[in-house]
Amino acid sequence: MSSTAVAEPQQSGPGRPHVHIKPSKGPTALSKTSEELAVAKSEYGRGSKINYKGVRDKKLRGNLKKLELKYRDASVRAKDAEVLRPETGPGFIEAEGELERTWKLDQASLKNAVDVATAQKGFSLDLAFGPYMADYTRDGKNMLIAGRKGHVAGFEWREGKLASEIQLNETVRDIKWLHNDHFYAVAQKKYVYIYDSQGVEVHCLKKHIEVTHMEFLPYHFLLATIGNAGYLKYQDTSTGTLITELRTGLGAPTTLTQNRRNAVLHVGHSNGTVTMWTPNLSKPAITMLTNRGPVRAVAVDRGGFHMATAGVDGRLNIFDIRNTYREVHSYFTPTPATSLAISDTGLMAVGWGGHTTVWKDAFRTKQNSPYMTHHQPGSTINSLRFCPYDDILGASHSTGFTSLIIPGAGEPNFDALEANPYATKKQRQEAEVRGLLEKLRPEMIQLDPEFIGKVDTAQAKRRQESEQEAMDRRLKEGLEKDDKYRTRGRNSALRRFIRKKGGKNVRDERREKLEGLKKARAAKRSGKPEEPSMGAALDRFKKKPVRF
Repeated sequence: MSSTAVAEPQQSGPGRPHVHIKPSKGPTALSKTSEELAVAKSEYGRGSKINYKGVRDKKLRGNLKKLELKYRDASVRAKDAEVLRPETGPGFIEAEGELERTWKLDQASLKNAVDVATAQKGFSLDLAFGPYMADYTRDGKNMLIAGRKGHVAGFEWREGKLASEIQLNETVRDIKWLHNDHFYAVAQKKYVYIYDSQGVEVHCLKKHIEVTHMEFLPYHFLLATIGNAGYLKYQDTSTGTLITELRTGLGAPTTLTQNRRNAVLHVGHSNGTVTMWTPNLSKPAITMLTNRGPVRAVAVDRGGFHMATAGVDGRLNIFDIRNTYREVHSYFTPTPATSLAISDTGLMAVGWGGHTTVWKDAFRTKQNSPYMTHHQPGSTINSLRFCPYDDILGASHSTGFTSLIIPGAGEPNFDALEANPYATKKQRQEAEVRGLLEKLRPEMIQLDPEFIGKVDTAQAKRRQESEQEAMDRRLKEGLEKDDKYRTRGRNSALRRFIRKKGGKNVRDERREKLEGLKKARAAKRSGKPEEPSMGAALDRFKKKPVRF
């Protein structure tokens, strides 16, 4: 789609023409044939055409006509924008022949095949304070690495600009970015500390003791930690208050991850179970037996549909966590896996020993061979992280950090209002303020994140049935109640005497009608034919039946 300009000469001054540029509005329906318009409408149209010719109001008819033209132009533009889409989705590696395998392609050959900018993203850091762990920001611009022996560094990994580097001189168990690249949390030997981007200590969370795993919920501004004592704690980083403290009752955890779809935390335990926690419940919402030994790693895909678990038993199991919570596929690893990661496009990375294996379409069908492999000699893989919006896999191991190029791992399209890798300083400030204003409450974390805004018809039906049952019960109790307990003012001495006599001296139309119905039913049950009535005045001359 090319943009054109129309030059209109206008006189601006004595004998001097002024050129006014009118920008073009892009392709419209006027430049398309009827066949192209029909195809665009069938694919991107908005229902049937508006019949504006029968509208009497002239202004309304004109507005409906303009609206119909806008709908038609929108479908044409959407059809023309198809050329910007990739034909096969993300740029995965494809084998040309039947004998070729993509997993045989190593990183050195891949760097020679890609462009210079992409080749520079694949690097390796040899560090002496391992084993290391790493974490990326939500926009994938900054990276944070931390060694077990106290080495912590944060930098812009694409440009190689070091932001801060500190040596804590004590054990570091986990590290996690907070809502942006200005603050990060470090789980040290005893407490959890929060540092700014320059490495200056800002807060000390003394209620979080001996933390081993951390997760940050960006939409709720909650820092979730769990340690050797087995207590899961939620800390609000915007107000500094401790939201809740939950006792798991299963000892020290082995792994912790979050479901980005509903913000539910998945905790792996040494008895082979994975529990799912929300801050609203004192007990786990779901408890699943996933492995026959201690769980080593847990990962959940971006859509929140599948969960992958790896255990000491050497099995890699994939579960459907939408409704059934059943096992879908199962794989075996040569040695027990130590880390799992799932990219935005569905690639699953598995770290076992010194090897890193990447699987493609592992959730749809059971695969026979991996997509890519990498071996880090003389090291043990500690953690794996996919970089958002980029084809990069960060592998942290015992001797440092390695950035692996994995084609097709990153989501090519990003939402600038959600996480913008190219945001300016002002846009980052506005995003932080907007995030605080739109912060979700902890009570909104549920297994089904779409329950808000729905009409609970089942509950309304149950409430209506319960109200009807209560009304019937009250009516039945009122009928069975003795007459003396009916209402106020009807328990006088005269009323009690009249009720004792049966009320025979009180005659009204309703009583006579009821007595007549009662006699008719009695006669019908006895089988005697009912004699016709001759009137109230002549009925006294009727012969009475003789009783023996």
